[in-house]
Amino acid sequence: MASVLKQLNETHAGDPWYGSSRTRLLAGITAHDAAAHPIANGHSIWELVLHMTAWTRETTRRLGGAKAATPAEGDWPTVPAPSEEAWKNHKTTLRRRMPSSSPPHESSRRADLAHWEREERDPALGTGVDRAGLIVGLAQHDAYHIGQIAVVRQALGKPIL
Repeated sequence: MASVLKQLNETHAGDPWYGSSRTRLLAGITAHDAAAHPIANGHSIWELVLHMTAWTRETTRRLGGAKAATPAEGDWPTVPAPSEEAWKNHKTTLRRRMPSSSPPHESSRRADLAHWEREERDPALGTGVDRAGLIVGLAQHDAYHIGQIAVVRQALGKPIL
């Protein structure tokens, strides 16, 4: 499980093998940048951050034993009126939900290793995955959207760091 958590951490704030982490890609992005839609029919960076936060929260619920559901705030939460304070708060919320060297959620931090390594599939987690599979899925989900953030960043004329 430690290697799975390391991969998730690398995706968000480390040095992933595929390119820039989420933290690096969000560096230097203003609220105005984050709310912009430079690609026709594409998501804004802010929309992507809210979407990733919503699914991280849903993962938290599932790891805590809740039945799988769509995030309470919706799949694609509405972006508020752009302000630097709101943008900073949303980035902070997503960052705080990510792990450093432990599972990404308060409920799972309290769980023992045996809980994490149970191999049986649990339909309540969604799509019949085990807990490790749920974390891998979150890392894959976020890596996909981090790639979208990189493309939007380039469309805004911001270099990839």
